[in-house]
Order: sequence, then C-alpha cells, then structure tokens
Amino acid sequence: MTSPSAPHPYFDPPRPAGASRGVAALAHRGFARPGGVDDGLENSMAAFAAAVELGFRYVETDAHGTRDGVAVALHDGSLDRTTDASGQVADLGWDVVRRARIGGVEPVPRLEDLLGTWPGLRVNIDVKATSGVVPVAEAIERTAAHDRVCVTSFSTARRRATLARLTRPVATSAGTSEVVGFLLGARTGVRPLVRRALRGVHALQVPVRQGPLTVVDRRTVAAAHAAGRHVHVWTVNDAAEMRRLVDLGVDGIVTDRADLLRDVLTERGLWAG
Repeated sequence: MTSPSAPHPYFDPPRPAGASRGVAALAHRGFARPGGVDDGLENSMAAFAAAVELGFRYVETDAHGTRDGVAVALHDGSLDRTTDASGQVADLGWDVVRRARIGGVEPVPRLEDLLGTWPGLRVNIDVKATSGVVPVAEAIERTAAHDRVCVTSFSTARRRATLARLTRPVATSAGTSEVVGFLLGARTGVRPLVRRALRGVHALQVPVRQGPLTVVDRRTVAAAHAAGRHVHVWTVNDAAEMRRLVDLGVDGIVTDRADLLRDVLTERGLWAG
C-alpha cells in the first residue's frame, strides 16, 4: 500500500465555497434514528438510502462474513438482536441470512450491494470478525471501491489481513493497540511514539472518552494532525458536543443523528451535502 502519510481520496470531504476546511459527516449504520427511517432498521438499505437522501456523502457500516463467504453489512455477529431470525452469521449460509428481516421488514444487505448501489458514496467499513476478512476484501475488489472506502477494525491484525487481499490501497484507521500507543505518545509529548503508533494508518477513529480516559481533546487532535493523520470521532448524537468537536478541529464526526449533524455543519458553514 502507499504510505499512510500520502493523501487518500477518502479523506477529502466536500467543502462549501469559501469554507476553510471540510468535515466528514458519517451516518452511523445509515440513518435509522428519529427523522430517518424507523428506529430499529440500522444497517439496512433503507437506512443507508435515508442518509443519502439527507445529503450525506459518507456512511459507516460493520461487516461480517457468512459461512459461504458473503460479506454482509451488519453490526452484530448474530441475527438475534436486529432481525426476526437467529443464529451466528459466520455459521449460516447466505441463503439463510438473506431471508432474515431487520426490524421484521428489511433484508440484511450484502456489503457489495451497499458499495454498488451508490457508486459515489464513501463507506467506512469496520471488519468485525475474522469471518469478514476475505469477503470484505472481495466485495471491495468486485466493486472497485478502493478510492472510497476506509477499512478499519478494533483488531489491527484483522485490518491488515483484509488489506493484504486488496490489489489497490484503501484508507485505513487505527486499531485499539495503535490508539493506545498514540495516546501514550500524545500525552507524554514523545512524537516518535505517536509516529510509530500511527505508521500503518491514515486516521484515528475514536470515541471522545473511553471510560474515565479522555481520548479526544486539543492536545490529541494537535498530535494527530502533526503526524499527518485525520481524527474522526464516534458516536456523537448531541448537537452541543458536535459543535465543541468542530471547534476542536476534528476532521469527521460519526453519528446516529444525521439530521442534527447536518444542522450543526450547516450553521457553521461546513455542510456540503
């Protein structure tokens, strides 16, 4: 892959005329909260369509692989919570998973369908399990979506395994161990630690806090930017917090409340949906 310090098209959010910068607005699992499609339809094509109709250029999804190697856009490893079916996705064939209905009404989408339906949409893909590694890579390859996806995972090994199966570079985000190393370097002011932690990725996609630990503040944003990396923050559903993060200079915000984020970015002159 190319050096993560080199620019990648994924990290070039549209900016309004006259705006000093762009802020990537990512609809978390599509737009399935108040103002979007009915609550409970997360990671459905209806939810992704609702985000696109609202003007979003980025969506976030998780991915797993079926027993027969089909990548599906689904957060959980099982069908139990979000669909009318049950069972572990990795243990089931696509012929079974395709019959499940999210919220009782919407089919579980293939990742390839999400990537193929909106050819200009940028998709943040969290590879949730080993079962998804090969199917996710194959879906990206078949849709030639390399310039508009970011592959991430809490597991650095899982992310690297997915990247190893791609023929062209994609955007990448840090795993848990890399975030820990980055925070150690940022808090102690040891820049080589920061650079070492982030040497294999383009971005940090992190929560504002993890338990009692503050992850995103002026110091950590500045350290990431000094290393040439982007900062995306998840999952932010409060308008006041969105404004605060924009003022901190973060590069992207992941939200369930796509409607609120659009309003905040519009009022700040940063919405270009």
